Amino acid sequence: MKIAYYTGWTITRLVSRLVFRIRIYGREHIPNEGGFILASNHVSYYDPPLVGSWSTRQMYFLAKKELFKNPIFGSIIRRTNALPVKRGAIDREGLKLCVDVIKSGYGLVVFPEGTRSRTQDFLDPKPGVGLLAKTVNCPIVPAYVHGPNRLKEVFWGRDRMVIVYGPPIPQDWLASVPRGRDGYLTISAEVMKRIAALKAGFLDRGGV
Repeated sequence: MKIAYYTGWTITRLVSRLVFRIRIYGREHIPNEGGFILASNHVSYYDPPLVGSWSTRQMYFLAKKELFKNPIFGSIIRRTNALPVKRGAIDREGLKLCVDVIKSGYGLVVFPEGTRSRTQDFLDPKPGVGLLAKTVNCPIVPAYVHGPNRLKEVFWGRDRMVIVYGPPIPQDWLASVPRGRDGYLTISAEVMKRIAALKAGFLDRGGV
């Protein structure tokens, strides 16, 4: 058991539930076993622990390689299942780490937009999640997160913190998409389309 991981898991759940009254929907869509990708929109630095901690499975996360340069801090985040990756370039070493984690039967949190959105709108998806999905041939579970970039409003009840997990994208559809950048972008665009549908469903319920 990774003490650091489950300490962070427990703290994240307690704070988000007791302080920010988070609501969770759709966790039944998370696979009971086997490796998978959990793909979410990205609005704040708190997204990785939130989306991962409320999953029903132990999760791994991506973190920029620079964060691991400090031996102490690097050791801590490694123990919380963070994987070092380069930003802004194809990182074959980082890709291999991701593939190994998924093939070992774990879930991996990925943000198709590649970076945080500064608004409530989504950014254009990057090809990374498509490349990873085609490389490892695993389910992709879309997720929509709302509220962690508006903590003050959530705390005072003027907004709501919510995570909605959606049905996995069918693997037969993923298999039908050709390899190559255009195919990877097609997969990433489909993931964001499904995240947008989860957002629309959340708003249709009045944001509750």
